[in-house]
Amino acid sequence: MGSVISNYIVIVAISGVLSVLLALFAYYKKTDFLGIRAFVISSCASAIYTFGFALELSGKTLAEMSFWIKVEYLGMPFIAPASLIMVMHFVGLERLIKKGMRAALFIIPILTTLLVWTNDYHHLFYKSIYLRDNTPSPLVDVVMGPWYIVHGSFTFGCLLAAICLMLWQWKRMKRVYRRQIVTILIGLSLPTLGSFLYLIGLTPYGMDPVPIIMSITSTLYIWAILSRGMLTAAPIARENLFESMRDGVLVTDRSDMLVDYNRAAADMIEGLNASAIGKPLAQLFLNAGKDALSYVMDAQPLLRDEREVAWNKGDEICYYQIRSSPVQKQGGYLAGQMIMLIDVTERTLLQDKLRQLATMDSLTGIYNRTYFLELSQELLFQAASNQSSISIILLDVDFFKNINDRYGHQYGDQALQHIVQVCNRHMREGDIFGRYGGEEFVITLPGTSLKQAALLCDTIRADIEHSTLHTIIGPIHVTASFGVVEALSPEDTLEELLSEADHALYSAKRNGRNAVHLSQSSNISLYSPV
Repeated sequence: MGSVISNYIVIVAISGVLSVLLALFAYYKKTDFLGIRAFVISSCASAIYTFGFALELSGKTLAEMSFWIKVEYLGMPFIAPASLIMVMHFVGLERLIKKGMRAALFIIPILTTLLVWTNDYHHLFYKSIYLRDNTPSPLVDVVMGPWYIVHGSFTFGCLLAAICLMLWQWKRMKRVYRRQIVTILIGLSLPTLGSFLYLIGLTPYGMDPVPIIMSITSTLYIWAILSRGMLTAAPIARENLFESMRDGVLVTDRSDMLVDYNRAAADMIEGLNASAIGKPLAQLFLNAGKDALSYVMDAQPLLRDEREVAWNKGDEICYYQIRSSPVQKQGGYLAGQMIMLIDVTERTLLQDKLRQLATMDSLTGIYNRTYFLELSQELLFQAASNQSSISIILLDVDFFKNINDRYGHQYGDQALQHIVQVCNRHMREGDIFGRYGGEEFVITLPGTSLKQAALLCDTIRADIEHSTLHTIIGPIHVTASFGVVEALSPEDTLEELLSEADHALYSAKRNGRNAVHLSQSSNISLYSPV
């Protein structure tokens, strides 16, 4: 048995060395895992416990071995609560870890340590401690005191709580994180099982197997940190954050295959569920419309991108801001990309509404005066640069004051809307149509000569004359007068052209209304189709 004890001492000492290495490795490793301090404390406590146990086994007298037992209890009581705190960080329950809770978790280990070191005065931890009979090497045996039971119950409670928390998160975790859970579960379960077997007397020679088991768990932890990225972050806490994000997140691999997504993304994208994992992103975006599909086809995985797209979602159109960024492993190796979907529908619709208020006439739905002048100025500049024709039409509703006075402003507004509806039937692509003020409207016709503009004017005039406005109080007949001008020189300004068109319009109204008058080189004439 002596050789067995010697081998046991060597293995336990190796376990202590591994615990020290694990503590140092975890301490100096750059990480954003908030539970790393608790992990380091647990590893240091394990090192003290195992080294103390190795020295206890090497002792020759009861006094010597009793001293090293006291040393063991400078570390062993703190392993379980520190492990529980580490697990709570791992599963995202750090909000519960406050100063009061830390104090509650460590008060029993502190009392245990004090009671062990003062046991000779009260025997609350060990009723008695003695050397076993008939053993080739000295081995200590004890009779448990009341606080030993309290300490043991507390230790098992902490370890059991940690194991339950890990099992509670098992189904909620994606497969990629389950290896870390398995590693921690083994690291918690094996020492717990070893302690239980020791207490019921089923271990070889009645020796504590936990220090040897810790050599296994320490090796496992070191392997997991190096190869599985364990403790670089709190995966479950990160997963909870990932799932609680209001914005949708998609993760793809280098081939644009979907790897992961969060709950918000599933709410935003029709058909996104577990069966979509491994499918091309283009297939996922196919039903979202041409904007979404264009994004997939144009995206560069190595470049950050940000754009806003119209997104078909059932019978409605939403607007998503898409931000993508490459996902790189150590060494700059491209692993895929992360795509964030931000629902900006409300903001986009509000911007469209504000833009409409700034550019459109609220009553008629055509351009307001300010925006019409801005657009027409650009068309006039282009016409001068290209040496192409451009004409401007001013039209005014005849006897509009009489309509308001006789029928009321409500029907006056309907008359203006009626005029706009008739005119819109004749607008061509590129024409600019706006409300100039009151009952007066203005049209800019790029690429149109005076003769062409006059013909279009007369067509509109005749259509207005023969299109009756039907209301609940009966039909209302409306006509309009027109003034037309063409820019004949690149030096002609918009203000000058509008002034000439206004003179022609005034002439039409003064000479009987419901007519088209032309202004050409300051000469005004009635247009009469041949």
